[in-house]
Amino acid sequence: MTTEQQQPATAAADPTVTVVSGGVGAARFLNGLRDAIDPTQITAVVNTGDDTVLHGLSISPDLDTITYTLAGATDPVRGWGLVDETWTAMGALERYEGVRPAGSTAATRWFNLGDQDLATHFYRTARLAEGATLTEVTQEIQAAWGLPIRLLPMSDNRRTTIVTTADHGDVSFQDYFVRLRHDVATTAVRFEGQATLTQSARSALVNADIVVIAPSNPLVSIAPIRSLEGVDDLLAARRDSVVAVSPIVGGKALKGPAARMLTELGHEASVVGVARLYASIATALVIDPVDADLADAIVAEGMECIITPSIMSNRPGARCHNAAGSSRLTVPSISSASGAESDLHRCRSTATIPSGFEHAQATPQSTAVHRAAPAQGAACLMHRRSSSTRGRELTFAHRFRR
Repeated sequence: MTTEQQQPATAAADPTVTVVSGGVGAARFLNGLRDAIDPTQITAVVNTGDDTVLHGLSISPDLDTITYTLAGATDPVRGWGLVDETWTAMGALERYEGVRPAGSTAATRWFNLGDQDLATHFYRTARLAEGATLTEVTQEIQAAWGLPIRLLPMSDNRRTTIVTTADHGDVSFQDYFVRLRHDVATTAVRFEGQATLTQSARSALVNADIVVIAPSNPLVSIAPIRSLEGVDDLLAARRDSVVAVSPIVGGKALKGPAARMLTELGHEASVVGVARLYASIATALVIDPVDADLADAIVAEGMECIITPSIMSNRPGARCHNAAGSSRLTVPSISSASGAESDLHRCRSTATIPSGFEHAQATPQSTAVHRAAPAQGAACLMHRRSSSTRGRELTFAHRFRR
C-alpha cells in the first residue's frame, strides 16, 4: 500500500469516566469535563441523601442542580435554580399561612420552588407514583433536557441525611442547609434508610476506566454515597484508578459549609483533611496551587498529589499547544480567577501513578510543581493517550506562571 493509500490513524476513544457527585461543585466539574472528553463517555453517580418531599412533591436537589447546570439553564446570578425563573406559586402560598394549623408543614415557603422548577417535581412525583424507579425517571428527565452525560441516582430507595445540630437537635439536610441557612453548629451526621446502590450505579463505578470524586462536600454529599453497602469496598478494590478533587482551597470551601462542617465534626479543614478522608479509596488528590505547600503532607497520608488550578469559573478556555504544536483538550471551566496568560512556565511530572494520572511527585522536574507559586491564569489540561493498564488514561498537564 502506498503512502497515498494509507488510511489515517483512528484517534483513540476517550476513556469512560464515572464521577461520584454531589450538587453545585460536581455540576461545575462535569460542565468542564464534558469539554475535555466525549460527554457520552461520562456517567455521574449522584447523591440523593439530600432528597426531600415538600408539598407532596419528590425533590432531588443534587440531580436537578446537575441537570440544570449541564443544560445551561441555571440562573447565573443566583448560581442555583433556573434562569428567568418566577415565583408566583410560592407567593400564592402566603394566603394560607394564616389558617395553617400548628405543627402543619402545609404552605411552607422556606424552601423556594420556582414555577419552572415545579414542572420537574410534578413529573418526577407522578412517575414515581406510577411505579417507575428514580433511575428510570432520572433518565427521562435527562432526555427531556437533552443531556448526553448519563446521570444515575445512587439509589432508588430513600437514604436520608440527618444533621445533628447543637441548638436544634436532629434535622434533615434541607432543614439544616436551607431553613437554618447552615449557620448553626453541627455535632454529627448520619444516614437513615435501607437503601442500596443501584445495579446501574454499581456497574458505572466498577467498569469505568477512571473514577473521579467530584469537589463536593465530603461529609454530606460524597459520604451518603459511600455509606451504601459495598461502595467503599469496590472503590478501594480499584483505588489505583480513582482520583479525588479537593473541595477545599486555601482552607476554605468555595461554596457551602464544607470547611465549617469538617472542623465541627473533628476533621481538618484543609486539603490534608480531605486526603485523610479519601486515602483509603482514591490514589490521588487534585489540589489548587494555593495549597502547594501541603503537597508533601498529602503524600504522607498515602495519596499522590496533583497540583493544578481548580477554582472553576465561566471564563472560556483557550486550546493550548505543546512544544511540538499538537493541541490538547482543555477544561475551560477550570481556571484561576485572574485570567493572566503571559509568561507561562510549564511544569509537568513525568512519573505516572497506576491510574494513569500524571502527578506532582517523585521526579526532580515535578518537584517544581510542588513548590511552584500559585498559578495565575493557568489552565488545567487533559488529553488522551494510550495506556497499558486500563486501555487509556487521562493526563493532567500543568501550566504555571513564575
